[in-house]
Amino acid sequence: MEALVDARIKEHAATIEQSITAKVSISQKDNQEDYSLTPKQIEFALSLIYKVKNEYELAINPAELTIKDLNKLIAYNKFKNKGILVNLAKKGVLRKI
Repeated sequence: MEALVDARIKEHAATIEQSITAKVSISQKDNQEDYSLTPKQIEFALSLIYKVKNEYELAINPAELTIKDLNKLIAYNKFKNKGILVNLAKKGVLRKI
């Protein structure tokens, strides 16, 4: 009887371990999503940066721009909020001239 209980406990522990491993691998895939831009998006981001060329310049390689950076540049272009550019400069995407 004890052997049967031990076998069930080991089986249950193995099932829990497999489910935890599966959850970890899924969360790692979520964290590694591709946030890089397409060439067309990079061109658009560079055109937005060109509009603020008298204050800021690009501090990184254009291929390293992310979707979040592009969204922030679009938001600046729409709302003209200087805080957005300051945050991009703190992140290291832009450099103040």
